[in-house]
Amino acid sequence: MGKTLRTLLTGACGAALALGASAPARAAAPDRPMAWELKSTGTDARFRGLAAVSRATAWAAGTKGTVLLTRDGGTTWRDVSPPGERGLEFRDIEAFDARNAVVLAIGEGEASRILRTEDGGTTWTEAFRNTDPKAFYDCVTFFDRRHGLALGDPVDGRFRLLATDDGGRAWRPLPTAGLPAALSGEAAFAASGQCVVGSGPRDAWIATGGATVSRVLHSTDRGRTWTATEAPLPAGDAARGVFGLAFRDRSHGLAVGGDYRAGRPSPRAAAASGNGGRTWHVATAPPAAYRSGVAWLPHTRTTALAVGPTGSDFTTDGGRTWRTFDTGSYDTVDCVPAATPGAGCWAAGEKGRIARLVLRKD
Repeated sequence: MGKTLRTLLTGACGAALALGASAPARAAAPDRPMAWELKSTGTDARFRGLAAVSRATAWAAGTKGTVLLTRDGGTTWRDVSPPGERGLEFRDIEAFDARNAVVLAIGEGEASRILRTEDGGTTWTEAFRNTDPKAFYDCVTFFDRRHGLALGDPVDGRFRLLATDDGGRAWRPLPTAGLPAALSGEAAFAASGQCVVGSGPRDAWIATGGATVSRVLHSTDRGRTWTATEAPLPAGDAARGVFGLAFRDRSHGLAVGGDYRAGRPSPRAAAASGNGGRTWHVATAPPAAYRSGVAWLPHTRTTALAVGPTGSDFTTDGGRTWRTFDTGSYDTVDCVPAATPGAGCWAAGEKGRIARLVLRKD
């Protein structure tokens, strides 16, 4: 890691940021301390589900029922798609290691499903199939290897939630009484697998949009009760809202979003919270356009990445200011958990695009 990067990535913990050893396909400019190294995937699927396990191992899930797995840093990708499921639209994947993963498919009625593998994608088991024609599930998160939540859009005025306590093998609906009433038009966006996220053993957050205001809902008891806070991101239209959330602990969070329609302005595309989402402060220098995914760099306190169809940005001050470092199209971004030795960040998007983050060397 060169002097330029150490200066920019304030709060980083030295060698923990060794994200990649190979040279990027497109070298970072001198004023851009990082770059995405594109990997060949051999598919044109669009990947909105991404799970970073380590520098070497990552999972991606996308259109046409596609699931890919790499164990060599993206040099090769194995197609581990569930057989006979090419009609499914996978939008989120959560992985515990190179063998165990849970993938969520979106859609109305029975198109919303959750599948699980325990052998690196050699075989898959259907763990949940939605039977309510009014329900539509968007994303999934895990607190640990056993406990997780899946989020669905409002039905009869309340968001839908499923819970698991056996690693995703079985799912049960949670009571909706603890949820605030949904606003008119309010929903979650299945854009990056980050509309519901967790941090620690019990805290979870939901990102919403589509209503007159954008909101972030917070639970401290694994989804049984929730409080709602208005977020200062674009709202007032079905295409606007909070699209992605990331919390590095139960206090410090980032929200990204805007208006996903091409060419539409998103003047407040990012905000940050230092109190668990009770209040949000819009970035003083936000990303220049709509962003759908966000992630904290592991082993840092103030550095994060945001991605969207028009580019990628980084912040070194906890989300107050953002700078663009890449103009390629990505829908989602994920970094390895902070507890994992070493580090690694990945991004994925349209036309089979998957990349690993590399840092500029002086």
